[in-house]
Formats: sequence, C-alpha cells, structure tokens
Amino acid sequence: MADGVAARDGRLISVADRPITGILLPVPIVCFIGNLLTDLAYLGSGGNLLWLNFSTWLNAAGLVFGAIAAVALLIDTIRGRLGWAAFVFLLAAWIVEFINALVHSRDGWTAVAGVGLILSIVGVLLILIGGWLWQSLRHVEVRR
Repeated sequence: MADGVAARDGRLISVADRPITGILLPVPIVCFIGNLLTDLAYLGSGGNLLWLNFSTWLNAAGLVFGAIAAVALLIDTIRGRLGWAAFVFLLAAWIVEFINALVHSRDGWTAVAGVGLILSIVGVLLILIGGWLWQSLRHVEVRR
C-alpha cells in the first residue's frame, strides 16, 4: 500500500485516477470550435442574430471552463509535471477568445465579419495546439 501512495505523489492533479485537466480541457476546445462554426453560420445566413447569440454563449462557456482548466494546468506545470508549452498555448487561446468576446459584444455584422472571424480562427488554432501538446506531454509523463 505504501508503494501505491508513493506512486501517486508524482502524478498530475487527478480525480478518480483521471487528470483533472483532461476532464476540463475538452470543454473550452469544443466551445471555441462551436464559436467558430456559429460565426460561419452567421455569415452564411446573411446575418441571422440567433447564430451571433450562440457564438456569444459558446465563447462565454469556453472562457469560464478555459480559466478553470488553465488553473489546473498551471498547478501541474509549476509542480514540474508538465512543460510550459501547453499552458502558454492555452493562455494565449484564452486571451484571444477574451478579446473575441469583446469584439462579439458589438452589434450585428461588425461583431463577426472581419476581426471577429479572424479571432475565432486564431483562438481555435491556439487551443487545438495547446490541447495536442497537453495530451502528448501527459503521455510522456504517464510512461515515466
């Protein structure tokens, strides 16, 4: 039993033997991808405000869960369990999507067309890279 306890001390923050970041990180990834898709749907629909409202809510949910996941990832990174790359990409994605939320708070077409769509694309790319880095670094940690 003592060996099992010692083995757990070097693990990532976890709940039921699952890293907590792995539980939280998919939510902002899905929300930010959904935000991009609803932005595209808004532009394709000729400006149906329903899609703009969906984008706003998806972005807000992604920001909330992204912040929680970033805190868990920061703790694991500070503890030396993971490298800084995944945290930096997640933080960059969160900042871009926060700016995107401010841009989406404008009215109508100007909220999405141009800067809003570019920010959505950049945010999705950053969070996908961050999620991929976290996953690959986690598997390196598990093999140790």
